[in-house]
Amino acid sequence: MADQLQVELVAADRLVWSGEAKMVIARTTEGDVGILPGHAPILSLLVDGVVDVQTQEGETWVAAVDAGFLSVAHNRVSILSEHAEMSHEIDLEKARADLERAKSAGENDDEAEEAVRRAEARIRAVERAG
Repeated sequence: MADQLQVELVAADRLVWSGEAKMVIARTTEGDVGILPGHAPILSLLVDGVVDVQTQEGETWVAAVDAGFLSVAHNRVSILSEHAEMSHEIDLEKARADLERAKSAGENDDEAEEAVRRAEARIRAVERAG
């Protein structure tokens, strides 16, 4: 049908979420993008952040994703990320502890900065779904 999107959120090791949706919101290197049925084809780079999927039934599924790719064509949305977790899979206390540990690891360390972004995205996903 032309009034819905077929969405697949894929991590390197598994299919995280798949289904029909009426809207997808994701953060790319160009900023936040909202995808509705009939959206023009795009291929964009994702940044660490949160993806919102709003289903036809009015549910909102929230996931934390690492950098990756967003592809839209013919009402099909593919979100490909090295790591992705649905908000209900995330342990909030562990994510907060990971954030504190990453912040104390050093500001000039690229791995620590990446760990901070990942932990912040995981926390935002849980809070947004909340």
